[in-house]
Amino acid sequence: MAAKRDYYEILGVAKGAPVDEIKKAYRTMALKHHPDRVPTEQKKEAEEKFKEISEAYAVLSDPQKRQLYDQYGHAGIDQRYAYEDIFKGADFGSIFQDMGGGGGGIFEDLFSDLGFDIFGGSGRQRSGRSRSRGRDLEITTQISLEEAAAGIEKSIVVPRYEVCATCSGSGAKPGTKRVTCSQCKGQGRIVVSSGFFQMAQTCPRCRGEGELIQTPCPACRGEGRVRQEHHLKIMIPAGVDTGANLRVRGEGEGGTAGRGDLYVVIEVREHPVFQRHNNDLLTEQNVSLSKAVLGAEVHVPTLGGSVAMKIPPGTQSGKVFRLKGKGVPDVHGRGTGDELVRIVVDIPARLSNEQRKLMEEFARASGENIKR
Repeated sequence: MAAKRDYYEILGVAKGAPVDEIKKAYRTMALKHHPDRVPTEQKKEAEEKFKEISEAYAVLSDPQKRQLYDQYGHAGIDQRYAYEDIFKGADFGSIFQDMGGGGGGIFEDLFSDLGFDIFGGSGRQRSGRSRSRGRDLEITTQISLEEAAAGIEKSIVVPRYEVCATCSGSGAKPGTKRVTCSQCKGQGRIVVSSGFFQMAQTCPRCRGEGELIQTPCPACRGEGRVRQEHHLKIMIPAGVDTGANLRVRGEGEGGTAGRGDLYVVIEVREHPVFQRHNNDLLTEQNVSLSKAVLGAEVHVPTLGGSVAMKIPPGTQSGKVFRLKGKGVPDVHGRGTGDELVRIVVDIPARLSNEQRKLMEEFARASGENIKR
């Protein structure tokens, strides 16, 4: 019989390693060598490897067993404990919670996608059909910049599943009942032996429900729910921007234990005149060369209509003027943004003879020698 390998060597940790390091090492190796995560031809080898690392962890994570092992080696453990006793007290249940896995048994939380629990389940086995809250929904709705600035009551259509009114969500035809699954006896899971441990696997016949429908409801075809379009009015507050997420409680899908929530994602359409930067608006105002040079009053568009704005003589192209309070209100009620008006001076591409003469006179008066 081959000699047992050193437990510290199996987990790849030093002899004086703290428990947290041992847990981390075991977690990494358990993920790598779990029998249900390897090809079929490697399952036997993986089971042996998993058995080896689990035994090493069961000893090194227990202070009393670890002390005996450090002092006497495998002989101290073998003489004191029967093989099945080695695993008693091993912290398989919280190891992944300690490592940020969210709690629960080692396979229930870490390998829940495989449908297994170690050592025969975690005590959460189903007995009959469970009640569940309806699923949350998310829908995107588009609004204009004007609607975003003013706030609006918006009508939306939400396609969602509702509990079937005919069978009250049971999935069974009225007058009939669900029957207990004969394979799992209503537990929703069956126990399967695999090497040195047992695993509780989701029952393949009832798919974990614990019950079967013999006569499906004709309205929902045994689903227990039907898809419907729900018309809803929601209030969108002033100041929202693209990406805002509005939660409407109790407007998600229906479930046997209550309805989920609806999340409405706002998308503000691009505007032909304004660009939005947080709560400020940016627009461009074209002015003639003479107005830029001499100064003038120009009419500028805002979300509330056109307003008069004076530009001083000698205004340069690219100059930005600020219209206080003409932007978008803050969605949290902290004031209103401004409108920023960038001046664009129009340079005429063609001049009449009179305009050309005047420009040449202007150039000479400015001391410029224009050669063409």
